[in-house]
Amino acid sequence: MLRLAGITRSFGALKVSDDISFEVSAGEALGIIGPNGAGKTTLFNLILGNLQPDRGRIEFMGRDVTKASPMARTLSGMGRSFQIPRPFENLTVFENLVVAATFGRGLGESEVTGDCAEILEQTGLMPLANVPAGRLTLLERKRLELARALATAPRLLLLDEIAGGLTDAECQSLIATIRAIHAGGVTIVWIEHVLHALNSVVERLLVLNFGRVIGVGEPDAIMSSREVREIYLGIEV
Repeated sequence: MLRLAGITRSFGALKVSDDISFEVSAGEALGIIGPNGAGKTTLFNLILGNLQPDRGRIEFMGRDVTKASPMARTLSGMGRSFQIPRPFENLTVFENLVVAATFGRGLGESEVTGDCAEILEQTGLMPLANVPAGRLTLLERKRLELARALATAPRLLLLDEIAGGLTDAECQSLIATIRAIHAGGVTIVWIEHVLHALNSVVERLLVLNFGRVIGVGEPDAIMSSREVREIYLGIEV
């Protein structure tokens, strides 16, 4: 479904993505780990088109999207949550979903309201449908961020540290929702520091450090690597 080949991006003399190549199959869940500053969010920005690579190629569903705009990629089936939720705080939870669905799918409001209601149920937000987003707790904002991404009807869902800052009970609740989304056929690429959350969902882990891929494989094999364990010293395992 997703293929990156030789993706490289620099900011001046700093190389933040260094010859990154990997593939994600349809229906797979891939976790991405690495210390702060490893280039994880930059990688998402490259995949979604918020940044352009200096060189390399990005393919989605067999098509070259390297030069495609973020909107074109969203309309083609890419969806994303952001590490720091930034909902439209003066709009209700339901209105936030409708905005995401209409712009992310290129449809009219009347065409998306039913789907938005289903997503509210799926993400546990139905009781908060008419609450202004500015009044939500952190967990509720995280769920809204996930719901807004789902409202664009993604085939590929990119999650950026969506479990960060949650209690263990809140994290377990969110994991259950993400498992259900994945079981429904959505391909997932998930950046996360909370490794027990990742390992509850993903089939493979990819490790980034200083903008380079240093390992990719089954979670147990990756986390048994001495190099990876040294990188993760002091990070929650």
